[in-house]
Amino acid sequence: MRLPRDLSPAVTAAAPWTAAILTLAAGVMLLASGATPSEPERFVAIMEFEPVLLIEIGHFLSSILGLVLVMLAFGLRARLGGAWGTTMIVVLVAAPLSLVKGFIWEESALLGLLAALLAPFRSAFPRTSRLTRMEVTPGWLVSAFALVVGAGALGLWSFEHADYGDRAWWQVMADADAARSLRAWAGAAILLFGFGVWRLFASAATPPIVGEEDPDYDRVRAILAKAEVCRPTSNLALLGDKRFLFSASGESFLMFGVRGRSWIALGAPVGRRDERLELLWRFRELADAHAARPGLYGLDADDLPDVVELGFSIQKLGESALTPLDTFSLDGRRRGNLRRAWRKAAEEGASFSIVPPGEVATLIPQLREVSDAWLEGHAGGEKAFSLGAFRSRYVSEFPVAVVRWEGRIVAFATLWTVASKEAFSIDLMRYVEAGPRNIMDYLFVELMAWGAAQGYVAFDFGMAPLSGLDDRPLAPMLSRVGRLIFDRGEEIYNFQGVRRYKDKYDPLWQPRYIAAARKWAIPLLLADASLLAAGGLAGLTHRPKKPDESLPEAA
Repeated sequence: MRLPRDLSPAVTAAAPWTAAILTLAAGVMLLASGATPSEPERFVAIMEFEPVLLIEIGHFLSSILGLVLVMLAFGLRARLGGAWGTTMIVVLVAAPLSLVKGFIWEESALLGLLAALLAPFRSAFPRTSRLTRMEVTPGWLVSAFALVVGAGALGLWSFEHADYGDRAWWQVMADADAARSLRAWAGAAILLFGFGVWRLFASAATPPIVGEEDPDYDRVRAILAKAEVCRPTSNLALLGDKRFLFSASGESFLMFGVRGRSWIALGAPVGRRDERLELLWRFRELADAHAARPGLYGLDADDLPDVVELGFSIQKLGESALTPLDTFSLDGRRRGNLRRAWRKAAEEGASFSIVPPGEVATLIPQLREVSDAWLEGHAGGEKAFSLGAFRSRYVSEFPVAVVRWEGRIVAFATLWTVASKEAFSIDLMRYVEAGPRNIMDYLFVELMAWGAAQGYVAFDFGMAPLSGLDDRPLAPMLSRVGRLIFDRGEEIYNFQGVRRYKDKYDPLWQPRYIAAARKWAIPLLLADASLLAAGGLAGLTHRPKKPDESLPEAA
């Protein structure tokens, strides 16, 4: 008795693929049967006690159900519970139809056997995504179209080599049996075409919001305030566009965005270190249950052991610049230009101050004026997901560094701080053209001095996209493509200029990664992450202005 129990997990794991293959075979069988001539003796016998209209309807519906089984095979492979239930219904309906259309008892027996094989394995199809929203790839549609065309070609060949060898194929349509087969084939083809067009334009599957609602972000804010594991970018949880998965203790969370079937977690879980792996597993299992495509975006090297535990594939995105504050100094020849820019801005009347969160609300009108002027000169508008946006509530959550000149604010930066004080960073960084030149260099120097005085270990300048990728012959294809874009893609984005600007501060360059359940899904996740950050296709298609290399890109 132990052997069946021991084999049960393996059999359940193999059930989705096995069911998909068998259902696909059953669908092809019905399509082929509908496109080929009926068995004369059986057909004559059934005509004696069954109306012709019923035979016609059974023949047509059987072919349509064959195509439905071909479609359902994809859902079974994806382990959709709805696909299992629908397949059982379709098979049990198609089995008697095979008797009705021509007393093809062999088909009925095989379909009954398929239903008997599928019945015990309901637990192998745990995904709750609606069947009408299952992911149908263009490749799958091409394959299904080839099956339908093949069934039609088989039908034409069958009639030409039955009793119709001396007649052209279009003359065969005058024959009742031939017309019946061609009608069934045409109906299946039209249904497939309509399904393909509908899937092409239908909205993608959007899973429900997962996690507990926290409209005021009280739980999120409490976790950020005392998190053992927290990075500056974790503050993006307060932006208002994330979904959350909380740990059982309520002391950790994982935030993620959803676009289509992509569930993209931004960074690793925030909170207790001992709860990180459990939250990652829950995220993957929850995405799997909704037939979603899980991914982890913006990971550090410290996160990779947990990601490997999940069985995810990993790809480098770029490098992040981290400047240790205890060694940063304006002394020396290398820092001559930076030192002169900082000193000149101060001599021209620039002043620096940090506004605590409680006082930011009173400055919102002035900050908005600077932000709007900055946005006018930068295409694309406000961002989201992995980048901050000027929203009054969000900006008021953080300290804001401001630079004043002649009594007005000419530059500001919102600050991402963490409880551990391992590092701090900036989020929104905006300025107006009026004021001293190189005003952002002045702001950065003052910020690092402030951070050192507050006890922070390092200043995080953010990521340089595609930096540090290898173009070796044996390097991964994505790395080689990324390196090519970094070297040749200055018209798209100032990749090398961003890297050079941050190099002025002698940072330690640390790799950043993206991870996905399958290697081929990484480009799809990257595209969806870009669309989430840009606010959709409209934001992404706005070509950004090439920035001045003397000024950094926004974090």
